[in-house]
Order: sequence, then structure tokens, then C-alpha cells
Amino acid sequence: MIMKTADKTRKPSTENAHAAMEQALRNSELRYRRLFESAQDGLLILNAETGRISEVNSSLLDTLGYSRAELVEKKLGEVDAFEDFEARRDSFPELEKKASVHYKNLKLKTKIGRLVQVDFVCNAYQVSDEKILQCNVRDIRDRKAKEAAVQARENARLSMVENQEAHGLLIEKLPVGIIVHAADSRVILCNPEASQLLGIPADQILGKKASDPDWNFVRADGTPMAVEEFPYNRASATGQVLKNFIMGIGPGSGGGCKCLLVNAYPEFDSSELLRQIVVIFTDISDIRGAEEKIRLHVEHLTALVEIDRAINFSFDLNLSLTTLLTHVLVQLGVDAADVLLFNPQSRMLEFVAGRGFHTKAIEQARQTLGQGYAGRAAQERCVVHIPDLAQEDDSFLRRDFLAGEKFVSYHGVPLIAKGKVLGVLEIFDRTRLDRDDEWLYFLKAMAAQAAIAIDNVTLFDNLQRSNTELFNAYDATIEGWSRALELRDNETEGHSQRVAMLTVKVARLFGLGDEELVRVRWGALLHDIGKMGIPDKILQKQESLTAAEWVEMKKHTVFAYQMLSPIRYLRAALDIPYAHHEKWDGSGYPLGLKGEQIPLLARIFAVVDVWDALRSDRRYRSSWSVEKVQNHLRSLAGTHFDPQVVKVCLDSGLLVD
Repeated sequence: MIMKTADKTRKPSTENAHAAMEQALRNSELRYRRLFESAQDGLLILNAETGRISEVNSSLLDTLGYSRAELVEKKLGEVDAFEDFEARRDSFPELEKKASVHYKNLKLKTKIGRLVQVDFVCNAYQVSDEKILQCNVRDIRDRKAKEAAVQARENARLSMVENQEAHGLLIEKLPVGIIVHAADSRVILCNPEASQLLGIPADQILGKKASDPDWNFVRADGTPMAVEEFPYNRASATGQVLKNFIMGIGPGSGGGCKCLLVNAYPEFDSSELLRQIVVIFTDISDIRGAEEKIRLHVEHLTALVEIDRAINFSFDLNLSLTTLLTHVLVQLGVDAADVLLFNPQSRMLEFVAGRGFHTKAIEQARQTLGQGYAGRAAQERCVVHIPDLAQEDDSFLRRDFLAGEKFVSYHGVPLIAKGKVLGVLEIFDRTRLDRDDEWLYFLKAMAAQAAIAIDNVTLFDNLQRSNTELFNAYDATIEGWSRALELRDNETEGHSQRVAMLTVKVARLFGLGDEELVRVRWGALLHDIGKMGIPDKILQKQESLTAAEWVEMKKHTVFAYQMLSPIRYLRAALDIPYAHHEKWDGSGYPLGLKGEQIPLLARIFAVVDVWDALRSDRRYRSSWSVEKVQNHLRSLAGTHFDPQVVKVCLDSGLLVD
């Protein structure tokens, strides 16, 4: 009885113990799960036998960008992230031996392909009858970045310490001036180049304040610089870097004016208070001088281009020389200039253009070749320079003409083109100035342009004169031919001249230009030139011509074509001599042309020729009245004549006495 009671008492106690153990196990598992999920390092559980992932925590999933389903029950080799880990499988025997392996700087790949640098620790555990591998994955990117930053700062510190002496030596040797101002503007450092540029000994610069007025700073235009404009004061006032500030050092400090490029760099401490200002001076005097030379070169080239344009687009000598002399005064900085042109007939230099003179008296001056400054420049083909006219005695100074001009110096440059002296370019100054080689070179270039202008105009004038003479010769020859034809054909005197003048007037009404009208006149004058090939017995026969004789007479238009077509300048005048006997209805000769197939000039001349013939007395009839001839022309419009030409002639009022 007692035993039974004891058994009953023990059974509930054992059950309670099991329940407590199970609860404790659940609690332990819950704590492990919480620790597993909340761990900052990535955790991965592998089955050592199968190599498959049995568990993974949220931290690792966030790091790699995978979901839990994409990793659990997968082998490492089946997941791209662990390619590098798989390559280290040869370390697993060591894992078997030591139960722990540590991979440093292992690279895993995220789902999107980005590499992540990690420390990878793998530990082997035996849980009941199952062997597992727990892998701790720690993202070390931030740590690596901080380590790199710390190392960089340390390297920089070491570099500054190691190179401090070298920097000091470098500042001393730099080809630019360096001055360091303390916060109160006193100079605490000055290198030798700064002392040389500023023209002040270094011991006098040290301790000097930026507000001292004897720095001798000037603006870029050479005017004195106010204290507030000094580089230190500009930078300290704004707290900003002063970049590429152009200024100068006035004359008397170190041997003359200097042009400086200045940069000023303010430095502040950790409390944002000004610590110092470093001012760097670079001497750019040579560069500015070169820039000025380039600017002058550009101005000179521009002037030469404008002069060249004036020469090429104008054959007016006065206009070309006026343009040139304007540029001479502006570009060379002289007070007056003129051009004397050589006259080969009189052997004299004669004034043709001038600028800058107070009076026009100089325009009356003439100079014999070889006499005076200009005459000597032309004859000897050299530049004549008189720096002080007051010390010279020259009869060609034209003292009467130049009285009151107050010139003190003179240059005379010969104008030479194609080996011939064409004249002289004269330069006058009212103040004594030093001229360099560059100035003299440009003066000679101007003289060369003047020579080209004179030569071009001379050539053009000669060509125009030759063309005019040739044209007059052509015209006179053609008029002579026409008068000879009138005498041979017994035509009424002046017929060719009259029809030529009237044809030109009518042709002008049809819009023909002056050049075309010259050909019209020649064609009208030579309209019967072909009759030179007709025998006298036919041409001068008093009785009516036989049919055979008319055949011969009609050949005069063909003869005209054969005579004139080989002459190039008369080919354009062939329309009238060749086609003035064609008729509107096609019944004319020599080709039987019809309507507008007939050249316009031939249609015009046909009307004019008949008008003049009927209005003139002939041996076989008297002249017709104006009204009768006009009616006759109207009656033949549309058969013999072009109706439009007849209308224009009658409406114009030209067909009257």
C-alpha cells in the first residue's frame, strides 16, 4: 500500500520534469533563433554531408540581395554568390582537422553582380547525429574604407613632415614671387624672387604691413593703386581666392615698370579665423609685351587687308591713296603724309594726295627728280630719314608751302613697282619720336601698297585708253566701209548713218543695253556689205534686173556672212547684214525664215530700212510723205514685217521727219 502510494507520487513529478525540460529547450531554441536572426554578421548553416544550405539569416540575405527561398536547400555551387568560396574547397580537410577555417578578404557576389568583400569564418559542429557547418559572413567594406582613410591621412602626415624642408627649399627656388602675410597683414615670409620683382630688399619686406603706402603698386593702366585694392586687402575683405589679378610695379622700383599676374590664397584655421594669406606674383611683362606686339601686328595686317581691298575694288587712284594715307596716319601714329607721283615726261614729282596738313599749300609743290629729300629718295631708291629738320638745309623742304606746319622730322620712302619708281610716300611728324624697326618695316609695307595702287590704276588707265583707241579705230573703219558702199551703190548719201542711228533708238525701246547697241550700230552700218561681192553691171544697172540677175543680187546677204563671220568682234553684228531681207511670212531670203525665227535686230532693221528708203529721193522716184510711208508699213505688218515691231516704231514717234 505504501509502495503504490509512492509510485503514484513519483509519476506526476517525472512528467513535470519532462515538461520543464521541453519548455527550457523551446526557450533555448527561441533565444538561438532570435540571436541568429538579429546577428549583424551574416550566418549560414550547411549540412556537412549533403553540402546544402539549411538556414540563412536576414543580415546575409540583405547583404547578398537574395530571398530565403533562393538559398535554402541549395548547394553553394548552385548560387553565384559563393563562386569564390567554392574555389577554396581544398581548405575543407583542414576544417575536418581543426573544426574551424577563416577566410580573409573573401569576395562574394550579390544577386545583381556587385562584389562584396567579407571575412568568412566556418566552424564545424556535431549536433546529435548530424554534423553541420556554421558560416559567419562579416561585411568588411566600411572597415576597409576607414582603414584606407586612416592610412591615407597617415601617409599625408608623413609626407608633409618628410617634405617640409624640401618645400621650403622649393619656395626659395621658385621663379615666382611668394609673400606670406599673417592675419594682421604683416609679411612673415618672402622669397628672393618676390624681393627682386618688388625692388625691395627682403629684410625690408619682412614685417611690412599690407597697408603701407610705399609698396609702389599700380593698376594695369599705370595709374596709382589705392590701398584697398592691394592683393592682401582684396583677399582679406572677401575671404575668397583672388585669381589672375593684373597689376603693375611702378617705375623706380627695381629698374622700371613691371606687369604682374597676382593670385592670393587666404587660409583659415579650424575655427574659420584667418590664419594667413599667401600672395604669388608672376612677372608677365614679356608676355604683355608680346601680346602688344601681336595686337599691333593684327592691326597692321587688318590695315593692309583694307588697303588691299580698296585697291582691288576701285580704280580711282585718289580714293585708293586717301584710304592708304588714312591708315598711315592711324597705324603709324604720324601727323601728316602725302604721295608724290613721278611724271616721266616732266621728270618731276607731283603731289597727288595728302592727309594731316593744316593748309592746302602743299598741293602746289613740285620736286625735280634727284633734288631735295623726296627727289633723293626716288633717285637713290632708298628711305630718307631726317630726324631733326631744324638742323637741315634743304631747298625742297618747301618752306613756303610748309610754313606754319611745325614739322620736326621727316621720312621719304620710294614707291617702286615692277622695278620702276612711281613716286614717293612722305611722312611728317610735329613731335620728335623714336621709331623702331617694326615701325619702319610697316612704313615700307604701306609704301609697297601705295606703289601697287598706283601701278594698278596706271595699268587700268592704259588699258582703257587702248580699248578706247581700238574701239574708235573699229568704228571709224566700219563707217569708212559703209561710206564706200554708198558711193559704189549710188545710194542716197547718209543712208547708212541714218538707218544706223534710227535702228539703235528703236532697239533701245526693246530693252537692249549699251554694249549690245554698239553691235546693232555696226550691223546697221554694214547691212549691205555683201554687195561688195556683186558685179558692177548688176549693182549699177539702170534698168530692171532679170530673174537671173536677181538671183545674183540676193547673194549679197550670204556674201556678208562670209565676209564678217571670220572677224571675231563683228560676229555679234551679223544678224542685220545676214537676215534683214527675211520676211515675217517666210517669203524672204536667204534662208526663208518665218516669224520669230528671224532675229529681232533683223526684224527691227527691215522696218527702219524701208522707212528711210521711201522717205529719200531716188533716181527712179521721189520720196514719199510721212503719212504715206506709215500707211505702207501698216499694210505690210504681218506679211513683210513683224506686227509688233511696226507698232512700236509707229507709236514711239521716231518715224517722223
